[in-house]
Amino acid sequence: MNRRALVTGITGQVGALLAEFLLQKGYQVVGMVRRGETEEDVRLSHLRGEVAFETGDLQDQLSLINLLERVRPHEVYNLAAQSFVPTAFLQPVLTGDVTALGVTRLLEAIRKVDEDIRFYQASSSEIFGAAQEEPQNEDTPFHPRSPYGIAKLYAHWITINYRECYEMFACSGILFNHESPLRGKEFVTRKITDAVARIKLGRLDKLRLGNLDAERDWGYAGDYVRAMWLMLQQDHPDDYVIATGEKHSVRDFCQAAFAHVGLLWKDHVEIDPHHIRPAEACSLRGDASKAREKLGWQPEVGFEELVRKMVDADLKRVEAE
Repeated sequence: MNRRALVTGITGQVGALLAEFLLQKGYQVVGMVRRGETEEDVRLSHLRGEVAFETGDLQDQLSLINLLERVRPHEVYNLAAQSFVPTAFLQPVLTGDVTALGVTRLLEAIRKVDEDIRFYQASSSEIFGAAQEEPQNEDTPFHPRSPYGIAKLYAHWITINYRECYEMFACSGILFNHESPLRGKEFVTRKITDAVARIKLGRLDKLRLGNLDAERDWGYAGDYVRAMWLMLQQDHPDDYVIATGEKHSVRDFCQAAFAHVGLLWKDHVEIDPHHIRPAEACSLRGDASKAREKLGWQPEVGFEELVRKMVDADLKRVEAE
């Protein structure tokens, strides 16, 4: 019997990559979309006809219960969130309702419909924020620095709570930054690679950025969806940090991206104070030793290759415009 997986946030970068991965594993894949949201998302165009779509909303408890009763999934991957950090400062209440309370609504729906469903929660390295130690692992104290990070921390703890109180198979993957050519342009990595392509092709002159010193542990999203699936295949549920163990600054990313097309980043990058956040988690680097040992997981795509993949994809996109 084919296993069925329900994926929330399926139209996002990770949702699309996870859907493709699960289909290759022989799953029936159902994506949750809000009413009125287009199913013909560009990220899923190559999977048309292979992924089913059902309506549901993390802000509506009854819709989630009805969705689970219709789909009857064996696994649920909750990737849906208001996940853009700058927007979280502008819309903190919405961010909390979707990214934090939405997880409670989904867990409660699972508890009422079928406690045997295996649940994956997309946690985030932003819950570490102003971390007091480096690298960060599963035992590092949390200190989120944005409404998004705080909402994700609530979601992380409520997942643990349902696991411990109701013996549900509920896991959280504390994923450090994960990128791919499918990343949205509002995120700094894709903003950089899109601008590099446009500058190289003579369609843009300057790239305006905020804090070039911010450092992140950037990995390839395709590697990270494999880790998410592995978590739900274990005998016992647990939480795992997923990361490369290397950190690079925004400046490093710029340098690698511009160098790939034979340009000097300093000739094209300007600092714009409007892009600097009120509070910044300045340096995050993960320790994925537990995932390597217990899941047998390790990243396959390195930083330089990731940057090249993203720049090359944007060159093709811009040329085709």
